[in-house]
Amino acid sequence: MLPVTALYAGLLGLYFIWLATRVIKARRLYRVGLGTSHRLVERPARAHGNFAEYVPFALLLLALCEINGLPDWALHVLGVTLVAGRVLHAQGIAKEPEDFKWRVLGTSLTFTMMGVAAAALLGLAAATL
Repeated sequence: MLPVTALYAGLLGLYFIWLATRVIKARRLYRVGLGTSHRLVERPARAHGNFAEYVPFALLLLALCEINGLPDWALHVLGVTLVAGRVLHAQGIAKEPEDFKWRVLGTSLTFTMMGVAAAALLGLAAATL
């Protein structure tokens, strides 16, 4: 069981569904059935797509950190950083006009979480070799 990873996967899963509903609403409002031919459909679609591109690998890193014994407090720091990063990024990219500072901050937090988790895994692996 990976309770810390499960907590953040659950939270992020609910947010993923919320992002998907924003895409559906925009598609209905602007009558775009397929693709993103309207800029106000493109924004929520990319927020949702970007989330789908980064979150699975970030959760894999978090799970591997948990399996390899990273302390719970450190796992929670990583999880909160990931959630904050993804929420800020999605809010920044979905706005019209775009709120670039939130998008950049969200990306930075996501990359920080992934980089720290990757470094922690390298350290944990090296300690056991």
